[in-house]
Amino acid sequence: MTQPLTSIDERAQLLANGVVRAAGQGIDPMPVVRLFTPDAHAVWLLAALDPADGDTAWGLIDLGIGMPALGTVKLSDLASIIGPQQRPVLRDLYFHASRPLSEYVRLAQRDGSIPD
Repeated sequence: MTQPLTSIDERAQLLANGVVRAAGQGIDPMPVVRLFTPDAHAVWLLAALDPADGDTAWGLIDLGIGMPALGTVKLSDLASIIGPQQRPVLRDLYFHASRPLSEYVRLAQRDGSIPD
């Protein structure tokens, strides 16, 4: 069985950030969860989850092509991705954000990839 893409606590925090974001309040949250492909170079640093559908996540997306950007992705789509070595997208169990999302974006755009 594969691990869930978010823990219960992470999902609750993502939804709380999503409620604030949906209300149109300018927020710069700490990223909540880091997802990655173990057999490719894609990383998703997610900070909010749309409360309307509970599936559309917002954050910093790095598909491994040197152009990380803010965007949205459906968790259900990520759950269905299988990499070139048949490995699923995984949650970084040891990730703890050290800076707000805007700082990750600034560094990722400068360096061409999301910093660890």
